[in-house]
Amino acid sequence: MERVQQLRVKLFADGADFDSIVALSANPIIRGFTTNPTLARNAGVRNYEEFGRKVLAAVPDRPVSLEVFADDFAGMTRQARAIASWGKNVNVKIPVTNTNREFSGEVIRRLSAEGIIVNVTAITTVNQVRRVADHLSPDAPAIVSVFAGRIADTGVDPVPMMAEAVKILRQRPKAELLWASPRELLNIFQADAVGCHIITATKDVLAKLGLVGKDLDDYSLETVKMFRRDAVAAGFEIADTVEASSVRAVA
Repeated sequence: MERVQQLRVKLFADGADFDSIVALSANPIIRGFTTNPTLARNAGVRNYEEFGRKVLAAVPDRPVSLEVFADDFAGMTRQARAIASWGKNVNVKIPVTNTNREFSGEVIRRLSAEGIIVNVTAITTVNQVRRVADHLSPDAPAIVSVFAGRIADTGVDPVPMMAEAVKILRQRPKAELLWASPRELLNIFQADAVGCHIITATKDVLAKLGLVGKDLDDYSLETVKMFRRDAVAAGFEIADTVEASSVRAVA
């Protein structure tokens, strides 16, 4: 775990299962939490405000990102102000555009100027990072969430894009770059190397932290044993019906 403890990038847990959030909050490695409406729905959340307030109260010492879901900019602004009132440790997630592909710049500018800590989310291009940075108040903390995992899903290496995003955000020293939607544990170390401030990770990715530094020869042997164990447990058999002479002939 020493290699993990040396990471400069902050680990945020991504999810909306309340019990998991509480359990992860006991781990000092977890520096914050992020959620979104899809995660909340999948976790069975019925009352969004009740859920948000409950999480903020359960984890008062670390930032928690909760997202608006209005699609018009006036509605986004109203919901953002309401969410911001739920707790001192809340970050308000604002999608970079609405569903009509209209840039949420004015919402970002207004809320940031009011001192609300916005987490601008669903970003997938360097140009979006640049536009968001231009609308952030230099005096207000903010998070800029680039969905590196989704970028990688399209066959594009997100690392150069994240490196460029780090450079762009130097003009906003209070803004932090977040590597969102990682697909594997390696992404944590990639985010750290490129200079990201934060990376989110689901509990499935976080569960792999214990593998960091594992001897690869041991890992190979464990894999072989797993295949052998499961084949035996399944009762698999291969009928030995081929004559040795036939095998030589085929060879």
